[in-house]
Amino acid sequence: MRPVLIRYRHLLWSLGLRWKIAVLLAAGCSLVALAIGVLIHEARGRQVADAARASATAQLIRVRQVYELTGRLDPGRVGEADARIDCPELAEPLRAAALAGLRTTYLDLSGPHPAVWAARPIGGAHVLSVRQPLDEEQAELADLDRQLIAYGAVVVALAAIGGALLASRLSKDLRTAAETARRISAGELDARIGPSGVPGTRDEVAALSSAVDTMAASLQRRLEAEQRFTADVAHELRTPLTGLHTAAELLPAGRPTELVRDRVAALRTLTEDLLEVARLDANREEAQLEAHRLGPLVESVTRRSGVAAEVVGAEVVGAEVPVRVRTDVRRLERILTNLLLNARRHGGDPVTVTVSGTTVTVTDRGPGFPEELLAEGPQRFLTGTPERGQGTGLGLTIALGQAQVIGARVTLSNPASGGARAAVTLPPA
Repeated sequence: MRPVLIRYRHLLWSLGLRWKIAVLLAAGCSLVALAIGVLIHEARGRQVADAARASATAQLIRVRQVYELTGRLDPGRVGEADARIDCPELAEPLRAAALAGLRTTYLDLSGPHPAVWAARPIGGAHVLSVRQPLDEEQAELADLDRQLIAYGAVVVALAAIGGALLASRLSKDLRTAAETARRISAGELDARIGPSGVPGTRDEVAALSSAVDTMAASLQRRLEAEQRFTADVAHELRTPLTGLHTAAELLPAGRPTELVRDRVAALRTLTEDLLEVARLDANREEAQLEAHRLGPLVESVTRRSGVAAEVVGAEVVGAEVPVRVRTDVRRLERILTNLLLNARRHGGDPVTVTVSGTTVTVTDRGPGFPEELLAEGPQRFLTGTPERGQGTGLGLTIALGQAQVIGARVTLSNPASGGARAAVTLPPA
């Protein structure tokens, strides 16, 4: 019994909110209808039993009067009752009570022909009994039960339908809120649920929708302010960095000069990365898509990146039908260069670039991507694990942002053989 209840409970929780409400309303109405039906049946049964006992007692009195006047039983004068003296079918408890001087009745509801008995002593050691059939009363109770079941089924069905209709609006509003929340989490910050419910009423769903819209508006303002701040800071840094770079070039040759020039170059690179991230966040990037042969393009990008990586794949060594993709060469180069630099800085040799169909895969033999990065995606200015090295987190962020601009998909994983794998899937031409 317990496994069945657990299975039904799991089935109920797997339903949608609308059907949960409909099922619960139907179950509640079923219990109420069952309780009312039982009460009505019991009340009617007691009425029938009391009336039958009274009728049998009246018949017994008339039979006794007729018997005392005529000395015999006259069935024709006592209606439908079956009057007998010392009837062998008389129940023993009723016979014993009659012989004890009591006038009693007895309901016999067993068997296909129910009846009510009434008995009293007569002539000393004899028992006068009357049996009155209850077939019509039993048929009446059975018909009442059928009507109660039919009406109960109608009430339960109406309750289920009404519950489903009432819950459909609630379910629709909640689905709209959930879909809007998913759109906001996907980056569509201007998504809103909008007004719902009847104005002037206490509607909890409408209050939830208003709260979500308020939260989304506040989040949008904060993120836009952050993006503007990042872009403004990066833009303002470009002018002094340009002068600093020019001044560093004028310094006399030497180790201190090399260190200054290296830090200035790193700072310029970081500033340019911040500007690029700001443009990606603001959706200001527009791709110039053209058809290109993927193999030679990947080989050229790898060579220009300065990373000692091996490029493998049938397309590279020559294929009869070269694979062509639709992409922006500059942005694809930015993506692959960032992935190659990430593999060289934070991974381990050898670094391999594999071209297979419209997918380019960069793998290394390092400690692999952190589990937090695989679960939540790259986060800017979030450094990697110590064994994988430190970084700004902008390289992978830019790679994924530029991939979204050109309609590509970047998948990060740690293969079972070890290392890290970054796969870029491009749309075919």
